[in-house]
Amino acid sequence: MHEQEKLNRLDAAIQANKGQKGAVMVTLQEAQDIFGYVPKDIQIRIAEGLGVTLSEVYGVATFYAQFALQPRGEHVIGVCLGTACYVKGSKNILDKLIEELGVPAGSTTPDAKFTLKDTRCLGACGLAPVMMIDDDVYGRLTPADIPGILAKYR
Repeated sequence: MHEQEKLNRLDAAIQANKGQKGAVMVTLQEAQDIFGYVPKDIQIRIAEGLGVTLSEVYGVATFYAQFALQPRGEHVIGVCLGTACYVKGSKNILDKLIEELGVPAGSTTPDAKFTLKDTRCLGACGLAPVMMIDDDVYGRLTPADIPGILAKYR
């Protein structure tokens, strides 16, 4: 889809949601579906189109983890740093991923293959330490497991 087509879809969503309860949230979700993330220029367009402040749009976009302000990689890796996982060594897992991918947490690899995030509880405390790649859960991890797991996604 060309950029102008994407903007046209966004403008249609803005008009459809304008004045509705929860318009910012719904419009941000549609923008994320269209663009894959919600950069500042898109947030400005949403704010102006809905007649709300940029700070309101930005507040919603940054409060909810589902929204990305930067482009995401093809695969999103989330490493749990919740208490159970942290105690069982999830920081070592994150450090190994940082080493293997060559990017800090919160970043996307230059080839746009992976986005690495540190997260809070993933709800799999019994499998600590845990990470997710897309919808796949990996538990009882050691740093030595990381290269083999990443190889499946490369």
